[in-house]
Amino acid sequence: MFYLVCYDISDNRVRYRVVKALKGFGSRVQKSVFECPDLTEKQLLDLQDKIEALIDHGTDSVHYFRLCKACLREVEWTGLGRKPAVDLFRVV
Repeated sequence: MFYLVCYDISDNRVRYRVVKALKGFGSRVQKSVFECPDLTEKQLLDLQDKIEALIDHGTDSVHYFRLCKACLREVEWTGLGRKPAVDLFRVV
């Protein structure tokens, strides 16, 4: 499944660790946004567990947006950027 992961993390060290964890699952498209195009349910749960152990639940936030293939085809953007990797999308 395709996930868009967005975060707002106040501590630089924690943010670096979260970025490092996310790089194992997807690619960075903006400073605090990652596209994870081919996550299984187990991989998503593993990623969430890693991030949950790192963040401060009182100040930080992480959002996981699941996008279907039809939704990905409708993505729009302005300026620099690229279309999400719909070809990498796998239906699970």
